Formats: sequence, structure tokens, C-alpha cells
Amino acid sequence: MNWVDAFIQGLLLGGLYAQYAIGMALMFGVMRIVNIAHGDLVILLGLIGIAIAALTGAGSGLVALLLVPLGAVIGWLLQRGIPNRVVGADPLPSLIATFGLSIALQNLMLQIWSADPRSMSAASIGTMSVPVGPIYVGVLPAIIFVSAIILTAGLHGLLRHSSFGRALRATAADREAAALSGVDTKGAYALATAIAVAILGLAAVFQAARTSIAPADGGSQLLFAFEAVISGGMGSIWGAFFGVMVLGVAQVVGSRLDPGWGILLGHVVFLVVLAMRPQGLGVSVRGAA
Repeated sequence: MNWVDAFIQGLLLGGLYAQYAIGMALMFGVMRIVNIAHGDLVILLGLIGIAIAALTGAGSGLVALLLVPLGAVIGWLLQRGIPNRVVGADPLPSLIATFGLSIALQNLMLQIWSADPRSMSAASIGTMSVPVGPIYVGVLPAIIFVSAIILTAGLHGLLRHSSFGRALRATAADREAAALSGVDTKGAYALATAIAVAILGLAAVFQAARTSIAPADGGSQLLFAFEAVISGGMGSIWGAFFGVMVLGVAQVVGSRLDPGWGILLGHVVFLVVLAMRPQGLGVSVRGAA
């Protein structure tokens, strides 16, 4: 039963990781834009949310309603201001540009909030749990997991069945051909980035409510998101979701075996998946009808 509990807790942890992995799946997997600042944006939004809650006394739900549109604005301005100026067939310029942005954001956060970890109160829901047979499941992790499923399904549907999704996939496949067909390529990328960072606004609230965050935490969030996207399959939103499920279960099982093995076993499982199935676990939506 201990291993059943570890499996369930791993899935719930994967639900937390999925909140920022699906945004990475959109930017890196579909758009082929390497945003090194992805994890730092989660932390930045989380710290802003904690500050809003401390100053106004707002609950986590209201903070989420504020951070999601704020994340959308930040994402739109970010894409318009940096990656759209350097995006092209070569991913190196966007990688270098967002790496510089990552360093700048980390130093900005350190100046404003210092290096101390912080968290957001989730009131009584943060400690509530419900019995599922002999196993107790936390209410907050369950809400995060359900939210991850809804976000993944919504984003997948948007890419597969909307004119915006078709325009974005066309732009990602051949930017010049899409522009000749009348697609506003820069606008499509800016809107996609706005969606990705808006999702990070919700992810930031869940991250701050479930655990503590500090300005230096962005790198680990970025790494988990990259591992999920690559192991799930480039361009596959559901693949990224299943990738973080595998990662979450591996980390929890590893920590049950030995407290120092949690993160390590997750990385090992990622390497095994990459070696045995390089195309990933999912099916790409790039070029899908």
C-alpha cells in the first residue's frame, strides 16, 4: 500500500509540474522558441502574488484572478519586445536573449525580495485531505491535478480546433510561407506567449500555496518543464502532461527509496525515456489538421 500511495502522490506532484510544463510545450514544443526565463517567470509571478496577498489580505483565489491576466500581459510584451525580434530558423538567438532575461529577472527578484523562501496561505484547504480507501489525498493537490487536466485539454483543443491554433502551427512549420498566406506571424507568437505565461500565473499561485518559493528556484522549474516536453514528445501537449506524470511518480518513488534519490531518479527516468523512445510519449500536434 505504501507504493500505491507513492504512485498517487507522484501523480499529484506531476499535476503541479504540469501547470508550467504545458506552457513550455506550447513555446518550445510547438513554437520552437527556447525560453530560458520560463521558470523565472513562474517565480516572479509567485512572488508578486505573495506580495499582493500580504498587502491586501486577498485569498489565493483572488490572487490567481489577478495573476492570470497579469501573466498574459507580461507574456505578450515579452514576446513583442524580445523573441519576436530574434526568432527565426536558428533557435540560438532566442536562447541567448531569454538567458539574459533570466539572469536579469533573478537579480531583480533578489533585489526586491532577497533570497529568503516565501509561501502563500491557502487557508484551511491547504491542510485538508480526503480518504480514498486507506489512502488520504490532499484537497489542494487534487485541485491542482484537476486544474492541470482541464488546462491541458483546453490548450490541446485550442491548438487542434481553432483558427489561432492552425495559424500558430503554420507559423511554426514555415514562418515565411505562413506570412505569405496572410498570417500575422508575430501576432500569433505574441498571443501564444501570452497564453503560456497566463498559465504560469495560475501555476505560480499553486506553487506558492503548496510549497515555498525563492528567487533562485526558477532553474529547477525550467528543467522539469524541459524534461516533460522532451520526454512527452515535441509539440505534444498531452505528451508533456504524461511526461510530468512520469517525472512526478519517479521523484516520489525515489524519495521513498532514499530521501536523496527523489530528484535524481526523475532525471534518470527522463534519460531512459529519451534513450528508448526519442520521439517521446505523445503525438505531435504540429501540422495536425
